Amino acid sequence: MSSQSSLAINGGPKLRAAPFPPRIVLGPEEKAAVDKLLDDANAGGPPIGYDGAAEQAFCNEFAESLDGGYADAVNSGTSAVYIALRALELEPFSEVIVGPITDAGGFMPVPLINCIPVVPDSAPGQYNTGHEQIEAMISPLTSAIIVAHIGGEPADMSGIMAVACRHKIPVIEDCAQAHGAKLNGRLVGTFGDIAAFSTMFGKHFCTGGQGGVVYTRDEGLYLNTKRASDRGKPFGLPEGCSNSIASLNFNLNDLSAAIGREQLKKLPRVVRQRRELAARLFDGLSAIQAVRPPPTTPGVEPSYWFVRLEVAVEKLNCSKDEFCKALLAEGVPISPSYRHLPHTQDWCVNRRVFGSSGLPWSSPSYRGDPNRIFLCPNAEAAVNAQFNLNLHEGWGEQEVADTIAAMRKVESAYLKGGESDDH
Repeated sequence: MSSQSSLAINGGPKLRAAPFPPRIVLGPEEKAAVDKLLDDANAGGPPIGYDGAAEQAFCNEFAESLDGGYADAVNSGTSAVYIALRALELEPFSEVIVGPITDAGGFMPVPLINCIPVVPDSAPGQYNTGHEQIEAMISPLTSAIIVAHIGGEPADMSGIMAVACRHKIPVIEDCAQAHGAKLNGRLVGTFGDIAAFSTMFGKHFCTGGQGGVVYTRDEGLYLNTKRASDRGKPFGLPEGCSNSIASLNFNLNDLSAAIGREQLKKLPRVVRQRRELAARLFDGLSAIQAVRPPPTTPGVEPSYWFVRLEVAVEKLNCSKDEFCKALLAEGVPISPSYRHLPHTQDWCVNRRVFGSSGLPWSSPSYRGDPNRIFLCPNAEAAVNAQFNLNLHEGWGEQEVADTIAAMRKVESAYLKGGESDDH
């Protein structure tokens, strides 16, 4: 067994001395695509702009990867959420339900369109919200629901869509962290009315440094999307119409789209490798008492932007934070806490959206409770008990083996009773 003095955090030898492999995102295929675009432009071809042949091809190929529909490439995942909301033409000072654990970029667009974010709890033991939690927040003021698939784990879209359909409320899927994830064989992003994806450099595939995509199978919503993403230009309207709505320029560009086309080809392999690595990890965790993987849910195929794990503190003589600090010291790449609860952040608590006005909450046109407090005990319990392992497709069997060995080492040092089952 390991003693606490043998832990790297206490001066013992580090289990993994070599750093874990970096994730290499771009390769020769992307370089060749960019070089061709530059060469063609320099040879007198069309200049590199936006909404050209490369971007149109990327949008078509993205939609085809989701078995049809329409896609509009934009400059970030946050913009994609914003544009999806604009496409739905929601009335100001209505309420939009958005899960408690998400990136701020998946939450901030709601008050920015003068709607009020309403926050359900997470499903028990999860980062994602569930259909029961969402239904509890529906009111006559509810105009839309945003469902994020956090960490690449699909939310319960079957239950959520049943609730949304019953109440006739449109659903936006925030798929920023879930490219290629499936539920009952169906890709996330295809359940709701419209979906937002992020293609920034850290996601499963990218369009360079930043980017995003808005996807829908509804042609009318697609045309609304195009107008909202490009200053209200009259896409799909009769000839002679001028800009039809006030908006900003959220376009992607052909250079980023050329990268995205090559990246999109690699996405199935990236998702497959992450699933295979996660499966090996979970097999190894079966012999460890201190760390629990997420429960297996029939029909769920995550794409694992990260792997969510829980520390079984009841079996240990240490806290979750102490356990995670010890793992980090052994060289394991983890994020000890995922406290992405935007409704608890300063900007939201202090209503800092439009100067010091407190809008949209302070508007007399809002008929709800502007001082409403959202208690999310399930979400708080999840982030307090769980941590994220930053696994990616560049890992090999050694990285999985070292991760399991490090967890076993830390467990052995802190396990109540002195030893884990395999010692």
